[in-house]
Amino acid sequence: MKSQFRFFQSAILASIFQASEALVGLSWSISNTPETGLQDITFPISMPNAPHVSGYYFAQQFNFKNQSNVGYTGLQPREDVESSSVIHAVFSSFINGTTSTDSNCKDGADGGAGVSCAVDIDASYEHGYHLKVNNTGGTTWSGTLIDAVTKNETHIGAYTLPEGSGGILGTQVGFVEYYPWNSQAQHSCATLPQTEVTFGIPTTESGEAGSLEEPYEYGDCLNEVNFATTEVDDGYWIAVGFP
Repeated sequence: MKSQFRFFQSAILASIFQASEALVGLSWSISNTPETGLQDITFPISMPNAPHVSGYYFAQQFNFKNQSNVGYTGLQPREDVESSSVIHAVFSSFINGTTSTDSNCKDGADGGAGVSCAVDIDASYEHGYHLKVNNTGGTTWSGTLIDAVTKNETHIGAYTLPEGSGGILGTQVGFVEYYPWNSQAQHSCATLPQTEVTFGIPTTESGEAGSLEEPYEYGDCLNEVNFATTEVDDGYWIAVGFP
C-alpha cells in the first residue's frame, strides 16, 4: 500500500515540478480538516548542518480550496555576510490572479503566474524555524518566519488570492530542491553538494493532528544522490549529496 501511495505522490510532484529539480518529496496531512479549509498552518523546518551556500530550497506546498495550483513556503541557505549567517525565507503563490501590495513581494512565481514573497534575515542555523501561513481576512494570506528558540517573528509577505478561494486543504507534499540545476541543460548527479534538513510535523491552531509520511527520492537522479532519511521525534531528517 505504501508503494502505491508513493507512486501517487510522485504523480502529484510530476504535475507540479514541471521546471524544477526536486530531489526528495514528502507528504504532509492534517486530520479532520474543515470542509472550508484551514485558516492557518505552520511548517517546522530546521537545517543546522546545511552549508551556508545558496542552492537548496527546503519547502512545503499547500493547496487552497477552489484553486488547482499551489502555494509554497520554505527556507533557503545563503552565504554568510560579514561573519553573520543569513537565512532566506520564501512565501509564494502560483495561482493566477494572486495580487500583492506588500514590499516583500513581487508579481510572478518561477516565471509563471502568481506572487513571490521573500526576506533575508541574519539568523542562527542552530535554531529551528516555523513557517506560518495564516488568513488575515477574506482571501488574504500572510507568511511569517518564527524562530523556534527566541520566538522572534519576521514577516515574509502577504498576498490576496482571487475571489472564491477558500482555506488551506488538508494534504500536500513538500520537497528538497537544488535549484541551480533548473537553468542547466544537463547536470551530473555525482556533483550534487551535500546538505541536511529536518522537516517537522505541521501544526494548526484548530488543534487537529498533523502527520508526515516517510520522505522518498524523486527526479532524474533517483538512487544517485546519496539520499538518506531517518524518522526523528518531531519529523524526518533528510540528507542528500556528496561532500
